[in-house]
Amino acid sequence: MSRSVSGKAFDIGLFSRIFSYVKPYKKLFYGTLGIIVVLGALATTRPLLVQYTFDRYVMTGNLTDVIIMISVMFAMLIAEGLLQFTETWFTAMLGQNVIRDLRSQLLNHLLRFRLTYFDNTPVGTLVTRLVSDIQTIADVFSEGFLEIVSDMLKVIVIIIIMFSIDVKLSLITLSTIPVLLFATYIFKNAVKNAFQDVRNQVARLNAFVQEHITGMSIVQIFNREEKEFEKFREINKKHRDANVRSIWYYSVFFPVVEVLSAISTGLLIWWGGKEIVGEQVSVGLILAFLMYLNMLFRPIRQLADRFNTLQMGMVGSERVFRILDTNESIIDSGTLDASEIRGKVEFRNVSFSYKENDWVLRNISFKASPGEKIALVGRTGAGKSSVINLVNRFYEHQQGDILIDDIDIREYTLESLRKNIVYVLQDVFLFSDTIANNISLNDPSISREQVIAAAKALGADEFISRLPGGYDFNVKERGGMLSVGQRQLISFVRAYVFNPKVLILDEATSSVDSQSEAVIQQAIEKLTKGRTSVVIAHRLATIRNADTILVFDHGEIVERGSHDVLLKEKGYYKELYEMQFKWLQPAV
Repeated sequence: MSRSVSGKAFDIGLFSRIFSYVKPYKKLFYGTLGIIVVLGALATTRPLLVQYTFDRYVMTGNLTDVIIMISVMFAMLIAEGLLQFTETWFTAMLGQNVIRDLRSQLLNHLLRFRLTYFDNTPVGTLVTRLVSDIQTIADVFSEGFLEIVSDMLKVIVIIIIMFSIDVKLSLITLSTIPVLLFATYIFKNAVKNAFQDVRNQVARLNAFVQEHITGMSIVQIFNREEKEFEKFREINKKHRDANVRSIWYYSVFFPVVEVLSAISTGLLIWWGGKEIVGEQVSVGLILAFLMYLNMLFRPIRQLADRFNTLQMGMVGSERVFRILDTNESIIDSGTLDASEIRGKVEFRNVSFSYKENDWVLRNISFKASPGEKIALVGRTGAGKSSVINLVNRFYEHQQGDILIDDIDIREYTLESLRKNIVYVLQDVFLFSDTIANNISLNDPSISREQVIAAAKALGADEFISRLPGGYDFNVKERGGMLSVGQRQLISFVRAYVFNPKVLILDEATSSVDSQSEAVIQQAIEKLTKGRTSVVIAHRLATIRNADTILVFDHGEIVERGSHDVLLKEKGYYKELYEMQFKWLQPAV
């Protein structure tokens, strides 16, 4: 597992892990370090040139050499500016390359998680990890570690030069540095906690906003606008307070630095002025010390900020690595290819629970022969959806065996298994893209002609052709530009064009009008013809022609048989059937 940085200012193990992503970009990294060293040399040389020019030429009135030296310093400034541009560009490129690789790895990791993980983790929190938290890792390179190296190099070189020129004057002018370092330490620790709180509040804010915008229709239908807004105001207030705390620390720290810098400058002028009068030091040396003090306090002030940028990056990376270290992926150890399966599906004494020992399914056994249609019926919560979620391994069963063509589904590769078992949801999800791309899911092996042919076969071509742009019509987010029935038809066309050996269908006629139901029912008949189908039935009239009907109650199969057989048994199925068609019974 990844280490937590919550109790530490710095974690070398976590830091090393971040830098492991730099390996593909070693040349860029070492090139940047080389530029930093050159920049440090150029910057610290300038005050010495000013001292030399002032004492050697200005004080003697040698204007020709003054102009030459100014030209040299101007050329050095241009070179320094170009190097600073290159350093900024290189560090930004390094950071962006690293987070591109890390973001790709994180999303690739998430794509293989069990659905249980997403059931228990807010989408907004994952968005924060993928976007905001990873961005803080880029700042480790562009504003954190490399800038810290640059600033510390300058500080060390400046102090060495100052003491090599005049030890006494250096001790006097730098007497405020211990106070500054102590203030920096206090500031760094205080703002670190504030930044951690900021990241937590950002995650809460993202999760709330994402959830409530997605569920806006429910908020408005039940007149919850004011109540939900009050919740948002409270979360937003905590987000603001966390940011204000960090700003407050900055508002105290920066004036402290300025005061200490002014004191050091005053000490330099006071003591240096006396030395000049006594002809113990030159005017050029005092000017050089003034420049060095300015160059010294600026990076020291920035160091606290740099360390906190580094700390924020480490907090963000700790959260990202926590997901990368989470073992929620379905074990894909199978070696068999499911592309040649005939479609025989069998459950043998299967038991399953989402939570330990809270069994949703108990000893479920049934068999569907190739091309056979099996229907699952029962009250809400009886276990029907859990059965179909197990067939293509969205969840893993704990007991019993699930077989495809008499082979355990775990022996097939996960990719080939899911490629040959298509699950059509009742709640259809469409991406913000064209109808054609939503059908083919951008699979290059599925041609435009195949998409159109599938739509014609299932009766969807008529309404698609009437849309602006036809198959190039953008359905917008979640297919919001289409009706429920149109979205269902597109989901059937999608399943049809992928030509699965086994079809799992969460029957789609429960939320549509009678006219759409008739079209969809015809599409279902064509879609299920000739392939093994497992159907969750909400309207019992739609499954009269099923080969076998399994009646579920409290996670168990309580009845099984054809429609006519189950009605004759006068059991639980007949009770469910009569409840649905009670309104058709003649009044007494």
